[in-house]
Amino acid sequence: MTDPWASAERLIRGFARDTNLLVAGRGARVTGDGPVVEALRAQLTALGARLVDRDGTLTAPSVEFDLRAGGARVLVDGTDVPDRGDASGRIGFAGSHMPVSRRIADGLAASGIVRDLRIGVAMVLEPKTAQLALMLRDAGADVAVYAHPDETDPDVAMALRSRGIVVDADETLSGAAERGAALAFLRRGFDALLDDGSHLIRLAHEAAPDEVASWIGANEETTSGLTPLRAMERAGELRTAVIAVNDAQMKTRFDNRYGTGQSCVFAIADLLDEAGISLRDQPATVIGYGPVGQGVAGHLRALGAEVRVAELDPVRALRAAHDGYETGRAADLGRGALVVSATGAAGTIAGELLEGAAVVAVAGGVPGEVDLAGADLEPVVLEGAAVPHIDRLRPSGALVLDRGGCINITAAEGNPIEIMDWSFAVQLAGLEHLVRTRPDIGVHSFPEEADAAVARAALAARGTTVDRRTADDGTASEAEWRSPRFRDATEEPS
Repeated sequence: MTDPWASAERLIRGFARDTNLLVAGRGARVTGDGPVVEALRAQLTALGARLVDRDGTLTAPSVEFDLRAGGARVLVDGTDVPDRGDASGRIGFAGSHMPVSRRIADGLAASGIVRDLRIGVAMVLEPKTAQLALMLRDAGADVAVYAHPDETDPDVAMALRSRGIVVDADETLSGAAERGAALAFLRRGFDALLDDGSHLIRLAHEAAPDEVASWIGANEETTSGLTPLRAMERAGELRTAVIAVNDAQMKTRFDNRYGTGQSCVFAIADLLDEAGISLRDQPATVIGYGPVGQGVAGHLRALGAEVRVAELDPVRALRAAHDGYETGRAADLGRGALVVSATGAAGTIAGELLEGAAVVAVAGGVPGEVDLAGADLEPVVLEGAAVPHIDRLRPSGALVLDRGGCINITAAEGNPIEIMDWSFAVQLAGLEHLVRTRPDIGVHSFPEEADAAVARAALAARGTTVDRRTADDGTASEAEWRSPRFRDATEEPS
């Protein structure tokens, strides 16, 4: 008998896989009757979708699951799920769902502030990144793109080159050739660099300091990238201004929690499904309870996993406990479980923990987050064919997903489009701030006013806005600082 919960989960994951769109914050309608319908409603609600009944108004962004005809018809914003086609089609589809980045980019074009500047984009190369490069080009910048071999979609690279963008990305490179390609990219000479993980910023300091000296500055996209840059600043080794794009609320509160949470957990579920393993009722241990760990834990729970959390930080551990998760030592909680590292620290899953786990995977990630040095891995083979992205550790039998790589990038299509729309809008706003203010050497906070501007643009794209105070709501004005509790008894009420 077909498991209704598993069927519902596959429908949701299929929607996400076919569109690379977000579930959380999306209007959703499910029509039909039966246990699959009920499971769909439960999972969509747990994943953060806003359920609308059959007679309610469903506004974009939306998804509908129509199970009335015995099959399953899925509609996005009122139309059937499109076939995105080849890489050019996927780039175009991404652009049609990135209105906030487009609005910020149009502002850059109108102001001319990046015209003729040489901008390097060093990020995972997939359709959303391609759109970022095209937007910068359309705003007047001279753009070049670099991507690590493991983070390169070769079809997207080819499509971007066909549109006149310089792309230094080759999925076949390794070792010295890989380093040489990165250095050649840096030697193109840039005014500003948009980085992800600070790998290119750090390589430039190490091997091309003359290039760093000519930069206006750089933007850094990730927590794991800002950590070493701040260490470099403390040690007096940082030689450029860096805007901490990652710390913007419109990046961290959405990209890390909702984007990485959904894309990593869905990628894990897709891979395990291929091996005949379901997440439901599976013990799962998330290591690290920062924004990424919170998102991973929440999405695992929404799909029915029994989630525990291991965390070094006492405040985060308490937060996990108050979110309803069992907390403790990773080595204890990870035995026989799916273990997901969300720390961004090398060596997180190693030794006893690696040997005792049932499955290990990495969300986000840095090289070596799963310590596989000297590990004996063999492909998992089912019905005579190797299961993609899954290996077995001998002799323990633990399954290793994607050899410890960042699971949502190398085994899937990265974070959902709407999430990256906001993250790249922050990148563009950070670039404008960098070029306009020319800050001193050091790591600089992303400006609050720019964060709020991106948030307002995101709300406007959804046809909504924030609340505002009324004149008679009883709230004192900023100028009236005195406490009304101790009003002078002689004062006449106004």
